[in-house]
Amino acid sequence: MAVSKVTLTGLALTGLRATLLLLVMAGCSTTSVKSTEFVPVVQDSIPMDEALILDVGVHVFDPGIDEVEDDELDRTNFDIRRAEARYTPYLMADTLQRSGNWGVVRVIPGDRSVMDINVEGKLLLSNGEGMIIEVSVSDATGRHWYTKTYEEHISQYNYEPRQRQLHDPFQVIYNQIANDLLEYRQENVADESIRNIRTVAELRFAAEFAPEIYGDYLTTDEDGIRQVARLPAENDPNMARIREIRERDYLFVDTIQDYYATFVREMRGPYDAWREVSFQETLALEDAERSARRRFITGAAAIAGGIAAVGSNNAAAQTAGIVGVGAGAYLVRSGFDRSAEAEMHIAALQEIGESMNSEVAPKVIELEDRSIMLTGTVEEQYEQWQDILMEIYRTETGGL
Repeated sequence: MAVSKVTLTGLALTGLRATLLLLVMAGCSTTSVKSTEFVPVVQDSIPMDEALILDVGVHVFDPGIDEVEDDELDRTNFDIRRAEARYTPYLMADTLQRSGNWGVVRVIPGDRSVMDINVEGKLLLSNGEGMIIEVSVSDATGRHWYTKTYEEHISQYNYEPRQRQLHDPFQVIYNQIANDLLEYRQENVADESIRNIRTVAELRFAAEFAPEIYGDYLTTDEDGIRQVARLPAENDPNMARIREIRERDYLFVDTIQDYYATFVREMRGPYDAWREVSFQETLALEDAERSARRRFITGAAAIAGGIAAVGSNNAAAQTAGIVGVGAGAYLVRSGFDRSAEAEMHIAALQEIGESMNSEVAPKVIELEDRSIMLTGTVEEQYEQWQDILMEIYRTETGGL
């Protein structure tokens, strides 16, 4: 009987020590350290033949709002995501342009502008600490090049003033996209294919404005790939007008680039500040959630062990069990407190982005016979401009 008493007392003391150990473990926190290796942009040699230089259109991104997971809804600000859907493609286009590997690189606000290469993106994550972008690339023939998801997580180092003056905190992700695009062209697109892509792009533009003339110059196979059926004559007067219309379209799209540049310049300051705070809030939120989970788990374990000890016939074991139940209850309660702290961080993230917007001033276009005002978002203005181009073409060709 004495042996049993000593054993139970030892177990009680062991349970008490375990409970205290759980308390200590629950009070500890972990710090994640991230480092980013900077990936430079690879530059290719520019071909002498201009017909072998491809123009690139980077479309306004899908903000990925429909892709947000349920547990991320509270910590995702949709207004900021929509702003990022214009901000991010401009940085990507700027990176591609500065690489020197392509012709003209433009941010495209809609689907009606025909470019040699089309780059589309979807934002899957952007919280200041990490960014995930899904990128899909295709050419004017309708051939899909590839779809790839890019993910980058950064450290506080990326937000140091000196680094922010050099480049965007997530510049590495744009450099990786630029390098992959170049690598695909080098390995999979022959010179003859490049010439074909440029020809198809021009004929697609012509078919949109004059389908009754150029509608059958292209055919589409069962895979959805456009192929050249025949070519216009070198002195085709209608094609000459089409090319003039296309140059006007390019001029307007270049004007839109000024809007995007201004938008990015004005957004950069508050956006970088938001991202840096969001970076800190994201880390604090993750730490709070980890701590809450640890406290719930260890608290539940302490309560279960304490209840078992309280049910024994040994007074010392019962005392230790009561201590264990109390300690476990404290851990569970503190877990709820930490969850409340996580909610506070989420609220802070929401509050930071409320003032961000993307208004567009009306644009006045001077034509030979009249002035036209374009209103709405930049995407809506571009749609209006396309309709005006169609009207100009119809007027110049007498309705042909």
